Amino acid sequence: MAAIEIQEPGSLGRLHATTRPVPRPARGEVLLRVAAAGVNRPDVMQRQGRHPPPPGASDLPGLEVAGTVVALGPDAGGLNLGDRVTALLPGGGYAAFAVAAAPLCLPIPKNLSLIDAAALPETCFTVWTNLFERGRLRAGETVLIHGGTSGIGTVAIQLAKAWGARVYATAGSAEKTRACEAYGAVRGIDYHTEDFVAVIAGETGNRGVDVILDMVAGSYVNRNFEAAAFEGRVVTISLLGGARAEIDMGLVLRKRLTLTGSTLRQRSVAEKAAIAAALREHVWPLLERGAVRPIVYATYPLGEAAAAQALMESSKHLGKIVLTLPDA
Repeated sequence: MAAIEIQEPGSLGRLHATTRPVPRPARGEVLLRVAAAGVNRPDVMQRQGRHPPPPGASDLPGLEVAGTVVALGPDAGGLNLGDRVTALLPGGGYAAFAVAAAPLCLPIPKNLSLIDAAALPETCFTVWTNLFERGRLRAGETVLIHGGTSGIGTVAIQLAKAWGARVYATAGSAEKTRACEAYGAVRGIDYHTEDFVAVIAGETGNRGVDVILDMVAGSYVNRNFEAAAFEGRVVTISLLGGARAEIDMGLVLRKRLTLTGSTLRQRSVAEKAAIAAALREHVWPLLERGAVRPIVYATYPLGEAAAAQALMESSKHLGKIVLTLPDA
């Protein structure tokens, strides 16, 4: 099968088109003929040598795909040959075939293409478990989403709005803040020209927001505490601004704040399956009726994975980047 491998950690030139044997599904797994694969920041980090795959996972990058079930491993219940699904993977998505745990395969919503569907798993799993499970976002609350035009951000804004929350979002240009507002934010905040702490204070009458979804960390940690409301919850999902921060614990005590966070890739299949079940119950109906939709900014053929990752690194995109194969 065609595949994109990382020859060794480093630059974009380390992504190499190759051929590999078609993998075989193990117990509880299915084999998918891949039509499209999402491109994510962890793929870039893996190429750079900063995010290795978990033990036993494919060394190929790629954490989400959409395609057709073409083989069933033992005890792969709930799926049939020919089913069209989208799936969360621990790796291996940059290829013509990929194995996926059966519980992490979800049906493709009827109004979405295979390309759209490939943009769902990593984003939806991440947003659900962090914003709604760890962040405990409820209807009527306020939320600040950093990186509002990222793949994560575009879905987080839509889901939070659909849940009945009042949404604010940061982004890196006037064009991007307008896009955040088009996705459902009541106010986009340009972090190059505006102080999000001051904007949130002005927008909320100095109350602050109930939940903050943060992919920056670093210098944002203490500023998030300043922007948070009493009993606020700050959820960190990435470290684009660095892993270390100096914080004012007095703010945490006075406001009774919660700082939490999580990663997804290293979790067990059972843990991810619980998230998949929640998505099927709460998010998939929103996708089916068009209340939430993946925002696909660009597609590239599988062989142009380096160009796709270059776009990801540039941060010029609004939404998701997807690799395509002939079945798309």
